[in-house]
Amino acid sequence: MRMLLGGHTTEILRLVGSLSASYTPRHYVIADTDRMSEDKICAFETARSKEHSEPQIPSTCSYKGTWVFTGWQQSCVTYTIHRVPRSREVRQSWTSSVVSTLHALLYSIPLVFRLKPDMVLCNGPGTCIPLCISALLLGITGMKKVLIVYIESICRVETLSLSGKILYYLSDYFFVQWPTLQEKYPKAVFLGRLV
Repeated sequence: MRMLLGGHTTEILRLVGSLSASYTPRHYVIADTDRMSEDKICAFETARSKEHSEPQIPSTCSYKGTWVFTGWQQSCVTYTIHRVPRSREVRQSWTSSVVSTLHALLYSIPLVFRLKPDMVLCNGPGTCIPLCISALLLGITGMKKVLIVYIESICRVETLSLSGKILYYLSDYFFVQWPTLQEKYPKAVFLGRLV
């Protein structure tokens, strides 16, 4: 199973940590300016491989916008970190964010079409919007139906984030972590705190 992950790093890693090891390979997609998430993902994956008793083999790294790390279980378990342009910077104007999101979409479409993920799991930042649109396009073209799962950030108590407001209509599954949001958005699924 291929899975794309995008979102607030700590929350998404907590979610991935609760998934079975069969969710591989994992493809993390982060903004091209985000160095902190890369470090968190590498630390998480290293700890996960030790936790699952995977023998350590040297990591292989190549850089053309992607770092590739390899571990070993019964078969090769791979995770990759892909970089796309940031869709929207903090305090960026709405007008210019449309242009930057379209720019990010130009990078996301080839990535998603190449990876053909089974699922996109995301939880918040603008980086996930172009990925989800690309996944929808993959399905519209008849190449592959991609399951889009959105989990609204735990910090969203009364209103959805901008990403949540958009993906509420585009996702296959939409989870919220507060009952007040489920009351406002009937499609939302509330299972309590997920992260």
